[in-house]
Amino acid sequence: MVFLIVLYIGLVASISKGQAQEIPVDLELVIAVDISGSVDDDEAALQRQGYIKAFRDPRVIDAITHGPNGAIAVTYIEWAGSHHQLPLVKWSLINNAQSANNFADDLAFEPVMVNVWTSISGAIMAGQEALRRSPYKSERQVIDISGDGANNDGAPVLLAREKALASGLTINGLPIVNDRPSRYGRRQIANLDYYYTDCVIGG
Repeated sequence: MVFLIVLYIGLVASISKGQAQEIPVDLELVIAVDISGSVDDDEAALQRQGYIKAFRDPRVIDAITHGPNGAIAVTYIEWAGSHHQLPLVKWSLINNAQSANNFADDLAFEPVMVNVWTSISGAIMAGQEALRRSPYKSERQVIDISGDGANNDGAPVLLAREKALASGLTINGLPIVNDRPSRYGRRQIANLDYYYTDCVIGG
């Protein structure tokens, strides 16, 4: 009897997992947001509020719902050093205005954290792992990385990017460029936009 119960649970889990893996979407998107110490309050708000407003924007929702499958899957990760990649909002299916606004509400609910170091390579690897574990299926897998500094912790960023691109995904870079000192008094590297072009963006 115990064996039959265990077998039943295993079959149900396998079927459920198989069904989840087959949910078709037009895009699997990992939003990876920098919360390292160099990100000041204004930059943190720019990132968080930017995504909240985007997913509440009727034009964005219209674009999502008019794709071939009428849906995308999104997860939101905050990152700092190689030790910190935190999924703030888990994989969510967005296929109408309600689900898009629910995703925005989930983002708005969470507090903005701060941690140390800047590991873009860690963010890329965390994004790749999130896509590997995604319960959805699409031909487009994308990591959107936003940040205000260069990689200074963890694996070399070029190596992480090379491995990610080899798997067929795309990396978008959203550098926050300004001349303000960080909360620690340090200024960001010159030409951060060029750095993102040369070392982060790909696919």
